[in-house]
Amino acid sequence: MEEHTHSHVDENGNVVTHTHETETVHGHYHDPAEKKRQLNRLAKAVGHLKHVQGMIENDVDCAEVLTQLSAVNAALKNLGKEIIREHMTHCVSHAIEDGNLELVEEFQKAVEKFI
Repeated sequence: MEEHTHSHVDENGNVVTHTHETETVHGHYHDPAEKKRQLNRLAKAVGHLKHVQGMIENDVDCAEVLTQLSAVNAALKNLGKEIIREHMTHCVSHAIEDGNLELVEEFQKAVEKFI
């Protein structure tokens, strides 16, 4: 276990500083509430995608299938944007503070793949 202290700005604009014990290899912390929101969004997209699978299995009109696939794609893209925002706000800013440019470059490559 390793302790990690950091600060961030909450949704009300207050600066919050706290310490976490972490076992993560990359040495950063994910807010449990944010993680729960992200997992909920992902679960909804998975459910929507399963619905699209059923549409294909039941020979639903292709235009309707494409419309629903577009909605799933948009949901995943928006989730990705939220993950990027959260990672930049916390993880990347801490990596910069710690002088860990390798992590910053790694994240930049991941964003380039995403977009």
